[in-house]
Amino acid sequence: MGKSHFVLLFVLLINNGAMSARTTPDGSEQWGYVEVRPKAHMFWWYYRSPQRTQDPNKPWPVILWLQGGPGASGVGIGNFEEVGPLDTFLKPRNSTWLQKADLLFVDNPVGTGYSFVEDKSLFVKTDEEAAADLTALLISVFNRDQVLQKSPLYIVAESYGGKYAVTLGLSALKAIEAGKLKLRLGGIALGDSWISPEDFVFSWAPLLKDVSRLDTSGVDKSNRLTQKIKQQISEGQYEAATNSWSELENVIISYSNSVDFYNFLLDSGMDPVSATAAELSQKKIFLKRYSRYLDSSRALPGGDGDLDTLMNDILRKKLKIIPKNVQWGGQSDLVFSALAGDFMKPRISEVDELLAKGVNVTIYNGQLDVICSTKGTQAWVEKLKWEGIQSFLSMERSPLYCGDGSATKAFTKSYRNLRFYWILKAGHFVPVDEPCVSLNMVGNITQSPAETM
Repeated sequence: MGKSHFVLLFVLLINNGAMSARTTPDGSEQWGYVEVRPKAHMFWWYYRSPQRTQDPNKPWPVILWLQGGPGASGVGIGNFEEVGPLDTFLKPRNSTWLQKADLLFVDNPVGTGYSFVEDKSLFVKTDEEAAADLTALLISVFNRDQVLQKSPLYIVAESYGGKYAVTLGLSALKAIEAGKLKLRLGGIALGDSWISPEDFVFSWAPLLKDVSRLDTSGVDKSNRLTQKIKQQISEGQYEAATNSWSELENVIISYSNSVDFYNFLLDSGMDPVSATAAELSQKKIFLKRYSRYLDSSRALPGGDGDLDTLMNDILRKKLKIIPKNVQWGGQSDLVFSALAGDFMKPRISEVDELLAKGVNVTIYNGQLDVICSTKGTQAWVEKLKWEGIQSFLSMERSPLYCGDGSATKAFTKSYRNLRFYWILKAGHFVPVDEPCVSLNMVGNITQSPAETM
């Protein structure tokens, strides 16, 4: 992606103010805003793959990437830190998922990244509200583009983005059935996703004790808090459970000598890859930690590579569409706070409903993750009521390799429309920690024609 790709060809303005967009001369990139509700503006950025084929019998897929947080920017983190065509130094990424599919990044919910609201009362307070806004964005982007309508859309989510993904999947299906959305839903992939907060917080202490990061005292203190969280969730006191979750993280940080919640082999802040989410005020300790995880690699001699500088300086000059009063990440703290009442709610039933409707659901998890641990993910998967779950659980796994190496990189198994990937030596940010196996995985998930090229 050279500098010429940022040259603007035209501005597309829909008269009702619902959407404004720009594109490059060759059409390889488009970006813009959709006014998903009055005074609520969501930013999106689409990349067309240079490998895209036009065979109607092998449709080229589109991936919609949903970041977590809540309040972390997909346009920033997912794009420049994880799977987009360029890194934070604007250098080509060899492992970009653009090799297998077109990529659509969004700053979701409104208030995240470049997205913004004109009135603070317009922040979403539930995952369902976030799904409704995302559905409005998809209607604006896909209904005007017949090429995209022929491509199956795969919703790929990371962390809290998994909760958006499953609620969006159901919302999009409803809109498709009603004739409001012209889109083919190919499937949903949940990467290290916060689907069942209770199962995850219950997994932390046993996992960290098994890998020698917690002792008995730390486990006992953690267990008292997890029981408190369980009771709060059962009583519907979700915001109180969110506060207890934050308290539990602090206990684990103290007793583990600051284990990294995104990779238990490391101390917090040690990882060479790190994600820059905005520093959130009320719940900033969590997002600061999320931010530090990706920050350290940018402090390289002779280069800046700072994501905040990139987004608020270099890219806003290139995009020429960001309002002067909007700072990338400027409202992200309020996004998290607004969702505090939904943060600890499970979304297992939504996964069940998607499976029952025949939607392809893929789950993948990094072996070294803590916050969305594999142990916690397996626990909520076992709670599924889908008719095929027992057959799925009884199946044997198959090993996966990558490149010319003979080392085991992952395990996988699938039954009907449910698939699970266990990614070895990866933490929370799987595409960054294990790019080769991740790229192969996404090619398989999307049935990309690039797999046979």
